[in-house]
Amino acid sequence: MSTSTPRDYYEVLGVSRNADETEIKRAFRRLARELHPDVNRSDPDAEEKFKQAAEAYEVLSDPERRATYDRYGHEGLRSGGFAPNFEGFGSVADIFDAFFGSGAFGGGFGSGLFGERRAAGPIEGEDVALALEIDLAQAAHGTRAEVEYERVALCERCRGNGAEPGTRIEACPRCGGSGQLRTLTRTPFGQVVRTTVCDRCHGEGKVAQRPCRDCRGRGRRAVRERVSVEIPPGIADGQRIRIAGRGHAGERGGPPGDLYVLVSVRADPRFVREGDDLITAVDVPAALAALGTTVEVPTVDGEIELEIPPGTQPHETLLVRGAGMPALRGRRRGDLRVLVNVVVPRRLTPHQRELLEQLAASMGAESSASAANVHSEDGVLGKLRRVLHHEHR
Repeated sequence: MSTSTPRDYYEVLGVSRNADETEIKRAFRRLARELHPDVNRSDPDAEEKFKQAAEAYEVLSDPERRATYDRYGHEGLRSGGFAPNFEGFGSVADIFDAFFGSGAFGGGFGSGLFGERRAAGPIEGEDVALALEIDLAQAAHGTRAEVEYERVALCERCRGNGAEPGTRIEACPRCGGSGQLRTLTRTPFGQVVRTTVCDRCHGEGKVAQRPCRDCRGRGRRAVRERVSVEIPPGIADGQRIRIAGRGHAGERGGPPGDLYVLVSVRADPRFVREGDDLITAVDVPAALAALGTTVEVPTVDGEIELEIPPGTQPHETLLVRGAGMPALRGRRRGDLRVLVNVVVPRRLTPHQRELLEQLAASMGAESSASAANVHSEDGVLGKLRRVLHHEHR
């Protein structure tokens, strides 16, 4: 490790000081995946960063060491005999394997690099998540999309056992098949015996006579996959699709993880989606709104003709049943709500002004009656008064 002032362990893992064991494991696993040499060849400091993360996890995952660190800091750990030792490992990949087994990306945690040997049972592979963006029409009709992503798969050459085909797997000569190494450390408080995972077999107790040339004996390797994803009609923004068994490969015969596709539906400028309903707006000239007309309105299936009844008022909503989004589950379909925007002309020709003046004169009596109705208790102002009175109660 660096001889400079050590960083705070909680800061290294990116967790709070009251983080529980699960949060600490999750944070370390995330950092380990980011810093592994198979997927992070561009960062020259990746090895040092991983060693810092490994050291931080070793301390914070052990209740006694964590309590000492919380009370006395790094100096308290050194006084108690704790000293990270990575000199027995050839690379960050070897250190990574000591934590997670012979694969590039691991499943379960053991007690750690300086603890007891981890359980040798099957470990399920990690899940993979990726994002996919589609448009509203594709969400309405359903579609099939091809996605590419990286995952860790069983090595095809050695079929996951880490050995070159035709060669034997034998007991580890370094640990004698136990998977553990014992080291004696002298401290100011006496001798401390530590049991560590064997750096040769990574706790397995066995090694390949000749490591597989494709995966370097790990049994797994990073590959790029291409998968066809079926998007069902009616899917909403933010929903996800699970594809079983297409995540990272498991260890020691464990099942693979799953692939999760997070679907993002692009906003369509023509519509506002509300559940399975769609809302759109259409401009109608004032004269045609008064007389009635037929206009074209958009739907996810194309343009349709909509009848505007005579006397349609500004911001009145017309309903087109069954022209919305299909339900994700079931056979029903939402509706299309059309907001009518009555357009009043800003500029008139002399002839148009003359005609409107004649219309206004012919509607004089009716206009007076309408004005009186506006101010009545059942008119617009009456309704507004009741709303404001209710809000201030």
